[in-house]
Amino acid sequence: MKVIEEMMKANESFCANPPVDYTGEDHHQSKLPKKHLAIVTCMDTRLVDFMAPALGLKRGDVKVIKTAGNVIVDAFDSTIRSLLVCIYELGVQEIAIIGHYECGMAKTTSQSLTKAMIDRGISADAIKMIDKELKEWADGFSKPEENVEKVVAHIRYNPLIPKDVKVHGLMFHPRSGKLDWIVNGYDD
Repeated sequence: MKVIEEMMKANESFCANPPVDYTGEDHHQSKLPKKHLAIVTCMDTRLVDFMAPALGLKRGDVKVIKTAGNVIVDAFDSTIRSLLVCIYELGVQEIAIIGHYECGMAKTTSQSLTKAMIDRGISADAIKMIDKELKEWADGFSKPEENVEKVVAHIRYNPLIPKDVKVHGLMFHPRSGKLDWIVNGYDD
């Protein structure tokens, strides 16, 4: 069976007999995050079903935006646009940038991605269209902790983000679940 077929079968079973946590009063939860928090974190598979319980978070508590390496490079990229919706439409008052130790983006480069794309049949002309952004994005990340600090600053000084929104930087360990402060947004 193929992956999507497995997902469809699991979904059918889930919907036929949902766990108690997904029925009753909480079944029709609000789209507004209960904790007024948005988390920007990495798409790493080790964080799935691990980070939320390690942080005491449940369904409906927070908005989560996932992207490779939790990197933000532009004043109006898709992550910033998502944060704007979180703040202005959904009542978010705090943002937590949560990087993680052992992040694969630390080893990713524009050269490695370019080679992989060419090996998969993507034309050099197509890659050239994104060359500047690719270098800025992939080559600008080498240390996860520094990236968290950079992203926090990028959000804090973004003219579209209100000054009363607290922006925090944290690091999560994908093996132990331990969370470390990097930037305490309450100190501002």
